[in-house]
Amino acid sequence: MRTELFIDGKWVPGSQGMFPVLDPSTGQVITSVARAGLDDLDAAITAAHAAWPRWAATPPRRRGEVLHRAFEAMTARRDEIAALISQEMGKSLADAQAEVAYAAEYFRWFAEEAVRIGGELRTAPGGANHILTFRRPVGVSLLLTPWNFPAAMATRKIGPALAAGCTVVLKPAEDTPLTALLLADLLAEAGLPNGVVNVLTTDKPGDLVEPALADERIRKLSFTGSTRVGRILLAQAAGHIVKCSMELGGNAPFVVLDDADVDAAVEGALLAKMRNHGQACTAANRFLVQESVADEFTAKLVSAMRDMSSAPLVNERAVTNVQSKVELSGGTVRLGGKRGNGPGFSYPPTVVTGLPRDSVLAREEIFGPVAPIFTVQDDDDVVAFANATEMGLAGYVYTTDLARGLRLSERLEAGMIGLNRGLVSDPAAPFGGVKESGLGREGGFEGIGEYLETTYVATSW
Repeated sequence: MRTELFIDGKWVPGSQGMFPVLDPSTGQVITSVARAGLDDLDAAITAAHAAWPRWAATPPRRRGEVLHRAFEAMTARRDEIAALISQEMGKSLADAQAEVAYAAEYFRWFAEEAVRIGGELRTAPGGANHILTFRRPVGVSLLLTPWNFPAAMATRKIGPALAAGCTVVLKPAEDTPLTALLLADLLAEAGLPNGVVNVLTTDKPGDLVEPALADERIRKLSFTGSTRVGRILLAQAAGHIVKCSMELGGNAPFVVLDDADVDAAVEGALLAKMRNHGQACTAANRFLVQESVADEFTAKLVSAMRDMSSAPLVNERAVTNVQSKVELSGGTVRLGGKRGNGPGFSYPPTVVTGLPRDSVLAREEIFGPVAPIFTVQDDDDVVAFANATEMGLAGYVYTTDLARGLRLSERLEAGMIGLNRGLVSDPAAPFGGVKESGLGREGGFEGIGEYLETTYVATSW
């Protein structure tokens, strides 16, 4: 288990001592990891900046081969990585194994995209001149990842950055730094040159991130986290006009129309709500159910969630936040609603009904295993309620009428829609939101473009 900083291909102690990493299932300390300081930050940026010209000039096929070896190594070491994720993040071993498989696919996808970076040659409308474009890597990239998917959120950023020819300074979340350090070790074993990926761990992120964004050598920021923090980072990035990708908060509506297959909707709801115990930005946050099927859907959802056991949230702060929202919701708790007395940071599956539409459970992201159910009248009512939020990351629609579902999907203000599906994430699909849920896209054909700039050459012959 690596606990040092990874800078310029070497494991080095942090200049600011160590900080503890807790097991959410028990609340006990797993180990302590290095706390980076400003000297470490400068060393990491210096290493990434020095490595950038060489890595950018590396043939795309060779960059892709490194990523493909990393994919193979993650696949071979799935159980080891999953056990570490489960220990430091608290998700079940099965969920952690699924995350490793998902995370590894980002390395494979962008290994294949590395050789497809293109340009264009066009004739100008006047006919006398030509328009030539080519694309090149933006430069040193600062990657800030969250705790809820410590492997997948790292590979979703590292993969396209490396494929594009960028170098990286990665700062993982303080709750889950161990997975990021393991990934650095794995990438080194896959043949990644020194300095291309550097990992700094800290429990004082503000002490590092603001100075990093003030460093003119940082040309790209990719952040996954809350909208509140995203606003702060965008302001800090404005100083040097740093290119930004932001995957921010969500408030996903889960719509069950009156012609839906209710059993299928319940199955999808469990996936959309309870994956990672509700700790996902794409998690269903508000259940909007048409009145004629509301009682049936509610009864079946309560029954299904009653059979699920409590699981840990990431820390005590998360439990307190979820409990407070339930207590202030103004609804009727049909299941759960109170944390147990056991060890760790667990919270039970919870269903709340009879809620006012201005409930805190409708306005704010829950980030826990709480399913608030609201009744809606018709498609227009669905659209009005679903879009009545500043967020627009994901949404879900269940109906047996495909045309109706597609019409509704067009009207929902969200970057991703699950139509009769409770899971939208796919490395081959563009991941991102609209409104205050973010800027740019990760994954898919679009993901690598976030790490590239376009140069236009005006020419004629």
